[in-house]
Amino acid sequence: MKTDRRTGHFFAFIRRVLQKMSERDQVLVLSLFVGISCGLASVLLKVLIELLHSALTSWFDGSAQYNVLYLLYPGIGMLLSMLFVRHVIRDDIGHGVTKVLLAVSKNESKIRPHNMWSSIAASSVTIGFGGSVGAEAPIVYTGAAIGSNIGRKMGLSYKNITILLGCGAAGAVAGIFKAPLAGVLFTLEILLFNISMFSILPLLLSTVSATVVSYVFLGDSLPFECALSPFTMRNIPFYIILGLFCAACSVYFTRTTLWLEDKIKSINGPYRRWLISAVCLGLLIFLFPPLYGEGYDSLSVLLNGGEIAFPTRTVLGFFMNSAWTIPVFFLLIMLLKVFSMSFTNAGGGVGGTFGPTLFVGAVAGFVLSRTVNLVFEGTGIAVPEQNSVLVGMAGLMAGVMQAPMTAIFLIAEISGGYDLLIPLILTSTISFGATRVVEQYSIYTKRIANRGELLTHDSDQAVLTLLKTSDLIESDFTPVKIDATLGELVEAVSVSSRNIFPVLDSRKHFQGYVSLEDIRRDMFKKELYDKMYVYNYMKSSPAYVYADEKMDSVMHKFEKTDAWNLPVVDRYRTYIGFVSKSKIFSAYRNQLREVSHD
Repeated sequence: MKTDRRTGHFFAFIRRVLQKMSERDQVLVLSLFVGISCGLASVLLKVLIELLHSALTSWFDGSAQYNVLYLLYPGIGMLLSMLFVRHVIRDDIGHGVTKVLLAVSKNESKIRPHNMWSSIAASSVTIGFGGSVGAEAPIVYTGAAIGSNIGRKMGLSYKNITILLGCGAAGAVAGIFKAPLAGVLFTLEILLFNISMFSILPLLLSTVSATVVSYVFLGDSLPFECALSPFTMRNIPFYIILGLFCAACSVYFTRTTLWLEDKIKSINGPYRRWLISAVCLGLLIFLFPPLYGEGYDSLSVLLNGGEIAFPTRTVLGFFMNSAWTIPVFFLLIMLLKVFSMSFTNAGGGVGGTFGPTLFVGAVAGFVLSRTVNLVFEGTGIAVPEQNSVLVGMAGLMAGVMQAPMTAIFLIAEISGGYDLLIPLILTSTISFGATRVVEQYSIYTKRIANRGELLTHDSDQAVLTLLKTSDLIESDFTPVKIDATLGELVEAVSVSSRNIFPVLDSRKHFQGYVSLEDIRRDMFKKELYDKMYVYNYMKSSPAYVYADEKMDSVMHKFEKTDAWNLPVVDRYRTYIGFVSKSKIFSAYRNQLREVSHD
């Protein structure tokens, strides 16, 4: 309680300091603070993961009795994370990037305060114990939560809270990868829409400050420093093939992940799901050690041209002893990484798909280049494997996340591989385009797009997504019974300010409507008051609207029927009210002004 009071006093003090500034200037100042906070959060998450990983594995001597712990560690981490989420947080904090997208589209960019730290706690345990997921999505969720809550505490508008949310996400990416430009592009391509030049400035301030913090605490080394070969034009056909290969892998990655997670989550009982997932994950990691944790140690070896020690305990180790052993082994790892990631997330762990996407892309590049080199061995045709590993990472990011600009510049920034810009652009563009032909949405957006809850870069569609039908219902219409007389209907007209009268039966089910125009000729003929009834004048509605219906569906009904008002009912056709085209247009204009980042 004292901590909450001190926090409230702190934000009250900051508000008093900033209140003389315009809201735009406040956003600029706060974006710097958000960036520093996200940089510290990124450092904390990386340090926690490394400490746990080192404490659990540094004393391994490679003998089988210790390697058996690979069967146990990931399941223990998943269990601890699941217990923490279920009994301490009591909230679903998985799939952080998707949660951020939903917060922007459905919750006015509001994210619960506990997300500023809970994702760090749960994901560090999951990954530190060997869960086969990435730390990037949890830190993006953390950063977005930091930006959202600071914006709300300072009393900013929805528009500027959303900008600070984007600053938090961008700062988180920049902090964990030391990649400021990639942080900005990630937010622009994946999270936010309708961004103006002013909105980019706070994003840049946030990412630069987060990157500086990361450099201060973690040193100036790049996350994936590597020895690259010079780019030659004769390898362009290979990078085109790699782009197509990455597109095929992207479709496999996205569809298999979503399908497998749905299958695991259909298992009744959280502890039963955990047990099945933990056993399957432990077996996969025991047989294929590069699946342990994020797998970045293996990527560093591949990027620097080193040879991976082949584990003889795998099935392949008993049957193969040739040059093809390594590419076949890593082909299996590439295919099985999706399974290990899904077992981790669906079994109770907390992590993201960002890291596994980089891992699978790197392995895809290695497998293809090693295969080409083996097939054309002795012919003078050779593909630099380190270059292929790096470009493969960008190719898969562009396909799975459908964010080619982020993929290109992130890989260049985290490796210093700007000399490979041409193959990075070529492979990423081909992968993105070919994937988009088959998959319209990214792994982050596919589920929410199917539910009609996705904001897009199409401003009209984005505003319609933000509008809620339930907020636009007008309930000040005077209902009349279907068997009421004309006299009773005239009496209802005399006390109503509307010219439409919903007709209901005895159970308040909507039957139709009567308009003032329909009874104008007879309403002054008192001799008809007891002879004519409501059902003599009633018209059927051309369509019904449901209170929870998506606004784009409602607009489609208005266009199809050419109506100006449509009744709103529940699933049992109980009358709720009317929604009018004029009310929707007015709300649309207001919402457009609210979200426009000018």
